[in-house]
Amino acid sequence: MKAVATFEAINREGAGKGAARALRRTGRVPAILYGHNAQPAKISLPLKELTLQFHKGSFFNKIVDISLDGKVIHALPRDVQTHPVTDIIEHADFQRVDKDSVIHVFVPVKVLNQDKSMGLKRGGVLNIVRHEIELICKPDAIPSFIEVDVAGADIGHSVHISAVKLPPDVKTAIKGRDFTVVTVAGRSKEEEERPVVAAAVPGAEGAAAAAPGTAPGAAPGAAPGTTPAAAGAAGGKPAAGAAPAAGAKPAPGAKPAAGGKDDKGKK
Repeated sequence: MKAVATFEAINREGAGKGAARALRRTGRVPAILYGHNAQPAKISLPLKELTLQFHKGSFFNKIVDISLDGKVIHALPRDVQTHPVTDIIEHADFQRVDKDSVIHVFVPVKVLNQDKSMGLKRGGVLNIVRHEIELICKPDAIPSFIEVDVAGADIGHSVHISAVKLPPDVKTAIKGRDFTVVTVAGRSKEEEERPVVAAAVPGAEGAAAAAPGTAPGAAPGAAPGTTPAAAGAAGGKPAAGAAPAAGAKPAPGAKPAAGGKDDKGKK
């Protein structure tokens, strides 16, 4: 079996959170190696090498070698736990395998010939229903990805697993169902006929609140039909030197109008 990487493992004795934290401070990650009719082994792996392989992608469908006590063990990564904030790997699980093992793996889907799809050229949208497919195979037969061809697919067309060519000696874990892998969807009729709603203009509510019939430029609150000049005169101050309106009190210190009453007792 061809492995993508080799990790130098060390047996670890302690268990629990305290021992795990102390191990991480040394630049190593606690891990478990199980399976193949053997007792689970508590080991530690170098954080730097493990992180490098993990971020390359498709880590869980690649065979790795673990060197432990002078022996090389073929293993398949099964789980990786990371810190919720820093994303630093905190724990890993590996399953022992050999060339005759039959394993379940999730393999990513790769869509081909999108530029040749009639539906996508007409404005359709590619909908990947299953980004990964669970397969049953031997370690030597694990494919890197599953190719799905959408050449000639029109809007409303679906590609099922029966139309996907799998490598030899590889089977799907789902039996008795021709499940959908990808579809080419189009916009609905409602979306095509939906009118564009104009954005609200600031201050539009205040303009709409103006009384009908008000002349353009009239002061806010003016009566219907009021012209701008009349609206400005209403409630405005009298011109300089003009006589006060009838019944209005004279301004403080102002002389009485001619012909009016003099001080008290004088006529």
